[in-house]
Amino acid sequence: MGRSLDDVIASLPHEQQLQIDARYQELKQEVEGLRELRQIAGKAQADVATALKIKQPSVSKIEKQTDMYLSTLRSYVEAVGGELELTVKLPKRPVMRIHHLGDVAPAAPTKAPARRKSDAPSSRRRHG
Repeated sequence: MGRSLDDVIASLPHEQQLQIDARYQELKQEVEGLRELRQIAGKAQADVATALKIKQPSVSKIEKQTDMYLSTLRSYVEAVGGELELTVKLPKRPVMRIHHLGDVAPAAPTKAPARRKSDAPSSRRRHG
């Protein structure tokens, strides 16, 4: 009969057991995707949909996306009861946290670009 994983780890030197446990704790803090995050938070798609003021199929669509706006991700994370933090890891530098990405407040409406003379509608043209 084979040995269990626990038996194998128990037979390793104490230092190695500590390394394995540390890595296990790291991995336990990672999630595969938004669906798993929602499940860990104990929320149903309907709960998230209500919080986001969207329909349940839209939550499913968000969970399957591979690319999205940070604002969408932030709203989703907040809907499951979390807070989004954005960190940057550069070589030979400590981890940096970005607190504000662009404007936090809604953007002010932009003015329409001024029309060039050639774009202006032609009024009465004089024919010579």
